[in-house]
Amino acid sequence: MAEYTLEEKDSFTVLGFGTELKSDYTDYAGINQEKADFWLAVRQDGRLDTLKSIAENDYIFAVNEAVNNKMMHYAGVLTGTAVPGATRMIQFPEGEYLVVKGEGASLEELGNTLAGLAFGQALPDAASYAYVGGPNAAVQTGQRDGLVVGEMWIPVVRR
Repeated sequence: MAEYTLEEKDSFTVLGFGTELKSDYTDYAGINQEKADFWLAVRQDGRLDTLKSIAENDYIFAVNEAVNNKMMHYAGVLTGTAVPGATRMIQFPEGEYLVVKGEGASLEELGNTLAGLAFGQALPDAASYAYVGGPNAAVQTGQRDGLVVGEMWIPVVRR
């Protein structure tokens, strides 16, 4: 069973460049490939470096959000500053978050691993809490021993 904590967080804003995920929501291989292609592009074309230059800290956010009935995925940073061409200022609500920690060879691997643990194990185990939608994020908090270290943050409410 995945280890998790429940943490109270203040509201915060993530500025992100995003892409619409076109794969069916049950096509995990397709979704993961779309995300990997997107992250390769934002690294190569300088958008991620642009975001890092205005970030309030060193965290990198891989945000998932449903917007206008579309599955969106964003590369983002914690900031209140806008940059030209950015897709969205993503508002995360104040409240309780289910937090799962982990590590991976890359941010993409970290995000995929944490999402599986959080939604497949931790959230079902936290029976008195429910995810009612809104943005959720895999957050790269650092690196250790050649691995990317981070957390999955999912806003939850008490049932």
